[in-house]
Parts: sequence; C-alpha cells; structure tokens
Amino acid sequence: MKSWLHHHRAALLDALHRLARAPFATLFTLLAIGVALSLPAALYLTLTNLARLGGQMPAQPEITVFISASATPGEQQALRQKLEAHAGLSKRRFISRDAALKNLASQGLGDVTAGLKTNPLPDAWALTPAASDAAVLETLRKELEALPGVERVLADSAWAQRLQAMLGIGQRLVLILAGLFGIALVAISSNAIRAQILMRRDEIEVSRLIGATDRYIRRPFLHFGLLQGFLGGLSAWLILAAAGVLLAEPVGRLATLYGAPYRLQGLGLLESALMIGGAALFSWLGAWLAASRALSRVD
Repeated sequence: MKSWLHHHRAALLDALHRLARAPFATLFTLLAIGVALSLPAALYLTLTNLARLGGQMPAQPEITVFISASATPGEQQALRQKLEAHAGLSKRRFISRDAALKNLASQGLGDVTAGLKTNPLPDAWALTPAASDAAVLETLRKELEALPGVERVLADSAWAQRLQAMLGIGQRLVLILAGLFGIALVAISSNAIRAQILMRRDEIEVSRLIGATDRYIRRPFLHFGLLQGFLGGLSAWLILAAAGVLLAEPVGRLATLYGAPYRLQGLGLLESALMIGGAALFSWLGAWLAASRALSRVD
C-alpha cells in the first residue's frame, strides 16, 4: 500500500512538473477548456436566473373573476369568503361595476360611457395567484369557474406558458451543449496525452524492458489528464464568477427600473463541484483512452 501511494504521489508530482514546464501551452489549454465549459454553464445560469426573475417581477399573472348579474347576495358573500380564505391567492381586490365604469371614463372613454343608459359592466375580483406556474393557473381557473355566482374567469397565463416553454427548450439545449463540450474535452485531453506518449516513447520502451506493466506506465498520464481537467474546470468557474461580477451592477440597475430589486445567482457549491468534477472526469477519460490506444501500438 505504501509503495502504491508513493507511486501515485510521484505520478501527481510528475504531472504538475509537466504542466509547469510549458506554462504558456498549459495556460492556453486551460483557457480553452474553461471557455468550452463556461458556455453551457452560463446558459444554465441564465435559465436559472430567468426562472427566479419570473417569480419576482411585479407583473405577476392575474386572474379576473366576473360575477354573474343574477348572483344572489348569499352567493356573492360565499364567493368573497371563499376567495379570502383561498391559500393559492396572494392578493385579492374587489372591483365594483361602478368603479370599473369610472375607470373606463378616466382612461379617455368618457364620451362612450356618458352615452350609456345603464352600466353593462359586472362586479369582478382581480386576483393574484401565489404561484406563476401555467398548470397551477389553469387548475385555479377551472376551480374558480365552478363556484356559484361566477359568470366567467379570465386567467392571464399565456406569458407563463411561453416562459415555461422557452425554459424547457433552454434546458434541452444545456444538456446538448454539455454533452458536446464533454466530447470536446475528451478529445482535447486525448490529443495532449498522445503527444506526450510519443515524446516519451523511448522511456516507455525501457520501462517495459525492466518489467513495468501498462497500468504502471499509464498512471502518470492519467494523473496529468485528471489534473488538467480539474484546473480547466476551475478556470471555467473563475470565468463565470468574473462574468457575474461584471454583470451584477447593470442587471441590478435594470431590475430596479422595473421595481423589482434583483441579484444575479451564481453557481452553488454542488453545481460548482459537479462542473469541476465532471471536467476532471472527462479529461481523465480522454487520457485513459489515448494512453491505452498509444501503449497498444508501442512495441
């Protein structure tokens, strides 16, 4: 066990030495990996922040409940109690038919309303749901429409449905991009390891002559790939962090103009670990494939 640990330590130090021996090449490789990984991660963060922003904007979807003209006072009172006690509503505002008519007149339609002999507008409730999910809004609309004394229910849920559809497309796109860049990371690591094996061909042949196994010879290259992927994932995290700092002020200023103070959310601890760990894993896989293939061709 002590010998095994010693060799792993030696292989890791060898990988660090080879990375440090070519600083410019290492820097550009890590930047290439970081940029490649930051693209799907940035899209993921954009979707996450859009989903959060959709629930914080003041322009929440609104449901309008029109009361039937034939509704009895008992039905209207029961409807009021039902709406005030409903847990799925965050705000409730009663709009009388007279208030609705005055509102129309104040909006420049005074000439039209002045010619009316009777008020054709019904009493109504303007409701703000606690959730903006399109499926929840549709369920709530059907529930309210079935109440006694209700003539019609209008739910402003079209924007929520469009937002969910766009977020669904974006999530699929994140998965596709993550898969493509994962393959690209395997290719980058494979090319780097293949070049190293070709440069160390004589050393590998001597190691085999003295009885070294392929596993023993392959180990330094695997550590190199693992370390390269880890540092590439870390560079992607730093790129995203820098982008978040640069965008925080203009995004906050724009959100303030809409009356909804907002702060960009970056990658959490688990998400950061998954990105960096995934980069290390894909790079290790590329190193293993390249080392195994190259060693099979070395006589």
